[in-house]
Amino acid sequence: MNKQAQKEQAVKYLKQLDIYKPYIDGFEKDDQVCVFERYAGFWVYQYPEIERKMKAIEKEYGCTVYAITHEFTQFGECYSFLIVSKYKQEWKTLLRSEKNKHIAFAYVWNKTDDWCSEFGNVSLQSAVGGITRIG
Repeated sequence: MNKQAQKEQAVKYLKQLDIYKPYIDGFEKDDQVCVFERYAGFWVYQYPEIERKMKAIEKEYGCTVYAITHEFTQFGECYSFLIVSKYKQEWKTLLRSEKNKHIAFAYVWNKTDDWCSEFGNVSLQSAVGGITRIG
């Protein structure tokens, strides 16, 4: 799959999530991905370990990461890497929204217990230009 097409789809997803426009512009113009902590966004390059993990996921699976959420759960510290897969036929199903609630396809890295890391859907809520995982 063409990385440019994945990036264009990722921009559509960021807009669908109602992300703060400067974050969308940073992704679109400079390939900067945002890590969200309870709606607040930070550039992934500020977290070298997370940036390395993001690049490894993209390389291994041929996907494009367009946003990351960070949360502490009862089963560990998790980072949800929201992705555009390399399979265009899947794109219609990777993000579904109803108002400010969303279901997104992600690779969830359980930093506490890497063995529990996996692909799947996560529930998100958007507000004030950011997102947070709610399920």
